[in-house]
Amino acid sequence: MSMRDGIYTTVAVALSGVALAGLLGTDAYSQAASAEARGLQALSLQIEAQPVLDCRACLSGEDDTDRRLAAAGTGAGR
Repeated sequence: MSMRDGIYTTVAVALSGVALAGLLGTDAYSQAASAEARGLQALSLQIEAQPVLDCRACLSGEDDTDRRLAAAGTGAGR
């Protein structure tokens, strides 16, 4: 049983290496990394643009969703 497991492991590692080399050999990896970096930058800019939450309202249980949406100019809320 352990001999068979060793053979399967060796074949799996070899196939994984070939697949990784194929991925790095193409432009797919660099394109995916670039897209992820652009998405992360867009997300961080979006978060920075949001108005600061009023922590007192959060702690007291008040729902300030309508006020935040009106401040952001996205509509009247719910």
